[in-house]
Amino acid sequence: MRIFFCLLLLCFIWQSAAQPFFTTSANVKTDKQQQNSLKNVRAASAHWLTPDTILVAPQLAQNSNTLVMINTNQAQTQYALNKCVLNQSLVVRYPHLRDFHCYRVSIAQEHIKQLLKTPLAIINQQGSNVINGTWLQTANIIDALYTSGENDANEESALGASLISQGVAFKLWAPTALSVKVQLFDKNKQPVAPYTLVMQEDTNTGIWSASSSEALNEQFYRYQITLYHPRTQKIEQITTTDPYSLSLSTNSEYSQIVDLNKPSTQPKGWLTQLDNPVKQPEDNIFYETHIRDFSAKDPTLTNKAFRGKYLAFTEDNSAGIQHLKALKAAGINSIHLLPTFDIGTVNESDSLDITDSIADICRQHQLDKICTLPTDKSQSLVSYLATLPSTSTQQQEIISTLRAIDNYNWGYDPFHYTVPEGSYAVNPDGIARIIEFRTMVQAIHNLGFRVIMDVVYNHTHQAGLAPTAVLDKIVPNYYQRLDIFTGNITQSTCCDNTATEHVMMEKLMIDSLVVWARDYKIDGFRFDLMGHQPKSSMLKARKAVKAVDTDTYFYGEGWNFGEVANHQRFEQASQLALGGTEIGTFTDRLRDAVRGGAFNAQGQAIRKSQGIANGLATLPNDLQTGDENLRYLTLADQLRIGLAGNLANYAITTADDEIRKGRDIPYGDQPTGYALDPADTINYVSKHDNQSLWDNNQYRIDYALSTEQRVRMQLLSLAYPLFAQGIPFIHMGSELLRSKGFLRDSYDYGDWFNYVDFTKQSNNYNTGLPPADKDQQNWSTIKTLRQENAGKDHVSAENITYSSDVFLDLVRIRMSTPLFRLTNAEQIIEKVRFHNTGSKQQLGVIAMSITGDLLHPSVVVIFNNAGEPKTINFTHADSYQLHPIQQQGTDDTVKTSKIERNSFTVPALTTAVFVNK
Repeated sequence: MRIFFCLLLLCFIWQSAAQPFFTTSANVKTDKQQQNSLKNVRAASAHWLTPDTILVAPQLAQNSNTLVMINTNQAQTQYALNKCVLNQSLVVRYPHLRDFHCYRVSIAQEHIKQLLKTPLAIINQQGSNVINGTWLQTANIIDALYTSGENDANEESALGASLISQGVAFKLWAPTALSVKVQLFDKNKQPVAPYTLVMQEDTNTGIWSASSSEALNEQFYRYQITLYHPRTQKIEQITTTDPYSLSLSTNSEYSQIVDLNKPSTQPKGWLTQLDNPVKQPEDNIFYETHIRDFSAKDPTLTNKAFRGKYLAFTEDNSAGIQHLKALKAAGINSIHLLPTFDIGTVNESDSLDITDSIADICRQHQLDKICTLPTDKSQSLVSYLATLPSTSTQQQEIISTLRAIDNYNWGYDPFHYTVPEGSYAVNPDGIARIIEFRTMVQAIHNLGFRVIMDVVYNHTHQAGLAPTAVLDKIVPNYYQRLDIFTGNITQSTCCDNTATEHVMMEKLMIDSLVVWARDYKIDGFRFDLMGHQPKSSMLKARKAVKAVDTDTYFYGEGWNFGEVANHQRFEQASQLALGGTEIGTFTDRLRDAVRGGAFNAQGQAIRKSQGIANGLATLPNDLQTGDENLRYLTLADQLRIGLAGNLANYAITTADDEIRKGRDIPYGDQPTGYALDPADTINYVSKHDNQSLWDNNQYRIDYALSTEQRVRMQLLSLAYPLFAQGIPFIHMGSELLRSKGFLRDSYDYGDWFNYVDFTKQSNNYNTGLPPADKDQQNWSTIKTLRQENAGKDHVSAENITYSSDVFLDLVRIRMSTPLFRLTNAEQIIEKVRFHNTGSKQQLGVIAMSITGDLLHPSVVVIFNNAGEPKTINFTHADSYQLHPIQQQGTDDTVKTSKIERNSFTVPALTTAVFVNK
């Protein structure tokens, strides 16, 4: 008996489009032997890389060289596979497959293209019996055949629906499809003649095309695709929208034909709105804003229909807009919008709002936890929630019940990448949402801000044949990243990961970004989980966007984890890899040093992981020995590197009195310093993820501290990113002491927990206990600290206004002093110095000087995180004065700072900036 592998082509009956290729059900017309053979084909541990190279997982590879490809209905059709040595260039290109076994196959490329429209597997056969087998992953061979030439699929510039002089042209890349048609609909979504257009495939590119001479502008369409789908293991006839959609109907059920250059898609003044360039990336300050949070509960909006919508940004006299104007006057110049592309998690036509009456909610949905409430059903749900005790569990229970049907989500759930989200539009149907989105962008620009868009190309909301899947319906198992052994779609990002390393997924991302930059005037992009994408893709994307917007800026999350961690599949766009590119990455180094790490910690463990800005106020005045003090000294070293732009080559005297560069100071198993340019670094202490800064601090602050001290700690925390080299990033409302009721992950928990009050009357702290599925383990800790704090963690309108005003003073100092915005590593290494370092330092004091020049006087910044005044020796201190903005500013405490001949004394919990006279 000989053992061999077969690359198995499972032929289908073309006339029976709905019949399964293989199941054990009685209606499948295969013989018993074939059925038994197919039962043993599992997972997807084989990979077709190039026309002549197939790799097989080690556990399935055999020594025999009699590998064959056969057709189950024509067993005599065989293609010999021969053992080979994996080409080194393929090892470099596919490092995650380096241990797989190599086999050569010889099949004409045009024939391979036909095979790719069918299910393919490798089987281990003993005689006529299949011992085991595995399905074949084909994304790489698809790239090799359709995207490796000079004029093939990835060079096509007009995918989607395009208005042309003769009518409309439709193009869809679907190389594994058997047939494709375009279905046409009028503005009422009714079929129009001709109802379907039959598309023809260009076998060189895999692109299906059709055209119509009809006047179809602003009409709707969908694709009808016949193909084999591995999720159901049968031929499916799929109706889907266009992945290159530029406009959509309500709830994204239909794509719409549109020309974004036509005046009908533009608000008045679109072509003459303000452009707000920045000279250098370091001049940016990003203010992270969620569109719904910005206005959902703003009582000052004159048009209530605009609450939570794009058009709220047009209400010139609302509290939110007045606050934005104050931020702009101080120097904040970039509004970062959480995802605003089309998402799959909010019903655009029929979602609930907590301002709805309980009776109205219960007429639509029978929700026991709401409809049985012992209260007047005519009152709004939010009014009822406000009557409950602040330590109640009932608020979170009610909000959790509403999650699936309310109007709230952060938006990290991509459905269509290149169309604005409809739930933020008053009218979500067709071009109306485009006009409303553009109206918002125009309004923000005319306030003087740049507009930054949060994008999520690393995953899709769904895959397979799920309702909000698109890409995986059209080219199954290509756009999504698969596990190399099981063939399952990886989900390390949260959802169904995309494979930006595949050429046409990379192209989709780049084409989408160009549309946002060129046609929507988006000034920059923040990339969600950017480390899951290749560095090369990010550089290519930025080059394409810069061709239409020269001062665009890219930044994102360069976290290193998941199936791509440590460059397993490609060189990632991760923190260390992007050093020197001026693509910014969020730095967790400065964040953790300031606010404390262990963001997933629970219970009392949270209170034991304080940071520099919230844990030192009650420590003894003199430096004590011990592990806790050593921990603070280590954090201080990390923080100093953070203030110096997180540079790998910046040197300080560390806690053990050694001189070390940032790259040699550890942050877990990574270096603290990884940047090679200040534009590589995004400095922050709070963003949408994790607890808000106020809630995080209340977990960690000593019970004895007063409300005023807690507010000063908040401002201390915010001062660090503002005075660090690199680019500051501010979470909306953190300057207003914003609370989310201790909720760690508020992505889908509605306005109740995410409320921001720009009237500055409340910081939303007393909202009940946070949702059980996220934070129940912390309920006991929260109840204890609220009791022990005895109200000192509650703030007044005066506290909120004070915090906002002091924050604005800090922003003014940064933006009036170019020394805080140095533009290269050499300048930082030359000009920035730290004092009070080494083993004998005064714990809790970070002292930084920046040497000026003839145009810009030198500055000294002292962060006193201690609970008492601190004096720092500094030669010729008397040649400095407190910064004029602080002399004339809101914070009376900082004005008590003292300057002696050779020393500065700074009050407790204060950031003081001194400028050379």
